[in-house]
Amino acid sequence: MRLALFEPDIPQNLGSFIRLSACLGVPLDIIEPCGFPLDDKRIRRASMDYYDLARITRHASWAAFCRDRAPGRLVLLTTKGAQTFPEVVFEPSDTLLLGRESAGVPDEVHDAAGLRLRVPLQEGARSLNVTLAASMVLSEALRQTSGFAALS
Repeated sequence: MRLALFEPDIPQNLGSFIRLSACLGVPLDIIEPCGFPLDDKRIRRASMDYYDLARITRHASWAAFCRDRAPGRLVLLTTKGAQTFPEVVFEPSDTLLLGRESAGVPDEVHDAAGLRLRVPLQEGARSLNVTLAASMVLSEALRQTSGFAALS
């Protein structure tokens, strides 16, 4: 199981993803360009002392990510997903991909995903914070694939 962020544009959210990655032992792929410098102090502040525990791979572009990414299914979390995450059977080799907070992902990224899913929300609600959505889906994916077994 992996997390991947497509061109994140809020440094504090990236910091939260780094912390999530470190705490759950899930590798994190960052697909650049980001909307901020990757040495931004807000990233370190949000990730706290977990930054060095995370396994982070940076990719210079979407094309570089596609060329170098780990094998397995690409699962896009999107408000346009036809399925909701509780309906999905996850695989241990899945990469959960999340788009830019301000714009999601372009069509070519959307089309490249083997599975597109959404978080079910109350009527009238547009979306959750990207890190919260990722945490919910990642938790279910790890539960289904026994990914919590190695954690204490």
